[in-house]
Amino acid sequence: MPAIQHGYAQVNGVRLHYAEAGRGEPILFVHGFPEFWYAWKDQLQAFGRDHRAVALDMRGYNLSSKPESLDGYRLPRLAEDLYAFSEYLGDPVTLVGHDWGGVAAWVFAMMHPERVRRLVIINAPHPAIFRRELADNPAQQRASQYMALFRSPEAEAVLSADNHAALVDRVMGDGLRRGYLTKADRDAYLEAWSRPGALTGGLNWYRANQVGPLLPGQSADPAPEMALRVIEVPTLVIWGMQDTALLPGNLDGLDEWVTDLTIERVADADHWIVHQKGDQVNALIRGFLAR
Repeated sequence: MPAIQHGYAQVNGVRLHYAEAGRGEPILFVHGFPEFWYAWKDQLQAFGRDHRAVALDMRGYNLSSKPESLDGYRLPRLAEDLYAFSEYLGDPVTLVGHDWGGVAAWVFAMMHPERVRRLVIINAPHPAIFRRELADNPAQQRASQYMALFRSPEAEAVLSADNHAALVDRVMGDGLRRGYLTKADRDAYLEAWSRPGALTGGLNWYRANQVGPLLPGQSADPAPEMALRVIEVPTLVIWGMQDTALLPGNLDGLDEWVTDLTIERVADADHWIVHQKGDQVNALIRGFLAR
């Protein structure tokens, strides 16, 4: 197994921590809420055998910078972090993103396709499709109600109560019960969530982009300055179909926004498919890279 090493990159006005393994063509893994580089530890070792496999702590998380201003967490800025980090790595990257990391990856691939060899999206909605689903799909509206809590001033207190019990249950409850996550995994997440400002940094992704059901006075377009463009980069979308937060309607019409699209639906996985079905996810990515 290739050893995992750690480093820091000063890019786009922030200091980003990353973990990496192996050498070769870069493959960059981008986590969502409320995770950090560790979510991809198995992928670093699996793909580090023949790639330079890198996993970031995105801004606001774990060991990376945590800007205080909400403007620092808007989607175009997050996508520019990925662009600047890809420049730091040198070569264009294969980009793999889950949840919020996948949303940032969508935008990065729109803005800077020359820096993306291939795009892999895992249970992360395309911004235009998600906007439509929130406007037109009552089931997605209901499924997204939790985002109002995440945007609220009470979110930190609720999510950190009783040693982050709500987050442990949401992210790891099934895995701890069924054994595909361990006490060591739980302890690693608790350490990351307990770092000063880390929980607020992750929640600020929701606050800055006003994602979720509209509140009184809120714009229907969270990033009006961001022009959404068709993606021509070869793209694989992997979707755990039991996801109760991001429903399968987010796949409908995706081919209007992506010209070279492959969708792999995994019937017996949910939002946390990377943990539940890691070997299957890796095999799907491997097959895509071999095309």
